Amino acid sequence: MIEQDPTHRVAVSYIDKSREYYLNKGFGNPYRWATYAHAPFQTLSKPLNECKIGLVTTAALDEAGGEDRQVYASPTQPIPDSLHTWHLFWHKKATHTDDLGSFMPINHMNTFVKNGRIGTLSTRFYGIPTKFSQRLTKEINAPKLLKLCQEDDVDVAFLFPL
Repeated sequence: MIEQDPTHRVAVSYIDKSREYYLNKGFGNPYRWATYAHAPFQTLSKPLNECKIGLVTTAALDEAGGEDRQVYASPTQPIPDSLHTWHLFWHKKATHTDDLGSFMPINHMNTFVKNGRIGTLSTRFYGIPTKFSQRLTKEINAPKLLKLCQEDDVDVAFLFPL
């Protein structure tokens, strides 16, 4: 038996554990992770301080939006008092999402605009659901999000997932 050194972490393969989990649940095929041969990223055509920034969250506007889980756009001004997060998976006993700025930093980004670090902030922010479907994400939700960003002439989208 190999003795573990208590001063070092032992890696647990999340991928292997997920595959084992799905196989033990009776699914005949192991979980397949999303892969893309050609990532849709590209080099910026201008400096960040000349770009319009779009903010993307996985939080919902309200509880109904958390249940419905659709792509949406909402004004960045006035800054919302809160966003609905209870439908998402995070350690609700160890932390909270009462501080909107911790996961949707509209105020911080406005400071970056004033300081000249980014060009402008889009007049809307965007929400996208977290669903465990590669097909739904790739074929439906991502194109809807792209369309909203294009409507607002967004150059760069920053994702703030929970």
